[in-house]
Amino acid sequence: MKKAFILLILALNNNIYSQSSFSSFLSNENRSEKKNFYVKVNDHLKNVDSIPICVIKGKEKGPVFSIIAGVHGYEYPPIIAAQELIQEINPELVTGTLLIIPMANPSSFFNRSPFINPQDHINLNRTFPGNKKGSITEKIAHLLTTEIIAKSDVFLDIHGGDANEDLTPFVCYYNNKQNLEKTKQTKRLAEISGFKHVVSYPYTLKKSTPAKYAFKQAVQDDKVALSIECGKLGTLQKQPVKMIKKGVYNMLAEMKMYKNSSSTTTNFVTIPKQSYLKAKKQGIFTSTYKAGDIVSKNEIVGYIKNVFGKTIAELKAPNSGIILYKIGTPPVNINETVMCIGFGFKQ
Repeated sequence: MKKAFILLILALNNNIYSQSSFSSFLSNENRSEKKNFYVKVNDHLKNVDSIPICVIKGKEKGPVFSIIAGVHGYEYPPIIAAQELIQEINPELVTGTLLIIPMANPSSFFNRSPFINPQDHINLNRTFPGNKKGSITEKIAHLLTTEIIAKSDVFLDIHGGDANEDLTPFVCYYNNKQNLEKTKQTKRLAEISGFKHVVSYPYTLKKSTPAKYAFKQAVQDDKVALSIECGKLGTLQKQPVKMIKKGVYNMLAEMKMYKNSSSTTTNFVTIPKQSYLKAKKQGIFTSTYKAGDIVSKNEIVGYIKNVFGKTIAELKAPNSGIILYKIGTPPVNINETVMCIGFGFKQ
């Protein structure tokens, strides 16, 4: 018991020291530095994790641009893209500060766990703003909210298609009419990112309502906040990694934060509305459609079969539009989103 108590005290002290080191480095006046940190997080159930944070401070002061990947540990292109950015970016060419978290959910990553942290079976991207006294995932969300989002001027949350998600690449933001100036800045960053599809979500959140999602939390905290979705089906592909990095460099160039990059004007389509097709039965999902396909309202886009192969449900598109993402593997459960269709745009 005495030994366990001593180990617990050491772990807690190490946690405080790591977080303090990160905060003190971020706040000191030294410029043109790059440094990596691990901030340890633990809970009352003895779950432990270490969140990697890279701080890149440019020669001159300027905005704080935060990049988070790996909120879902099975989404690999964002994680690899963030790692490569850490290696590539030269502090001498940076104005301001970059905070890069290449893996926000290490336990999910190393346990190959889609969506949830296997330590407490909670989805980190449904947990913001988190809880300082909660379980391990709630504590990670609290850390990211108070130590990363709170210190950010711009917050970029990078995702991809998890283990069962077929996804077409897009950049997205919330159309927050409560803060038109920040929304205007966010919209501009999304449009120069280089992604063909720019998705605009409605925003009706009250300040007292839990945001749940990481970049929605940043919007609620009055930050310039957006998200990239790139990669699919829990696999690592080179092209999505390149697209993510190009998007980041375009944004940094637009903000005049990095001298070694330039933003490019590209053609894009703004998608202002989304509909969600949900399964009413549990079974085996089949579809000949893929993410990026154009569908018409009431078109049959898939079927659900029982375990004997008999069709028990037809799935029809609720709107005409483009499939942003869909289930790409056979299992489906009641109330799961089978397909997200973006609409309200002109081809």
